[in-house]
Amino acid sequence: MQFMPNFLKGVSPSVDPQVRKDKCLRDVSHYLRLINYCLVVGGTGPLDEWGIAGQREVYRALGINTAAYVAAFAKVRDRLCVPRDMSAQAGTELTSYLDYVINSMS
Repeated sequence: MQFMPNFLKGVSPSVDPQVRKDKCLRDVSHYLRLINYCLVVGGTGPLDEWGIAGQREVYRALGINTAAYVAAFAKVRDRLCVPRDMSAQAGTELTSYLDYVINSMS
């Protein structure tokens, strides 16, 4: 994925770049799972409770640039194709949750 080379640039330079990329991918996967939970329950509760609460402070304290995350979620949002991937209603809901995560990290 093209967004990952910028993950943690300048932070913990002794950490292997592949480890940094793996952690970014892990976090993106975690947020996508939380978005799936939001789609099931019909609200932002899972994202608010398990994903967004405190993430800004944690990333800021660790010096993690959230631009790679924002780029990843924007790419998922922009590559969504209705009706190939899902119905129009499902696409609209997914896009709204992706935008919600993007806004929380911006």
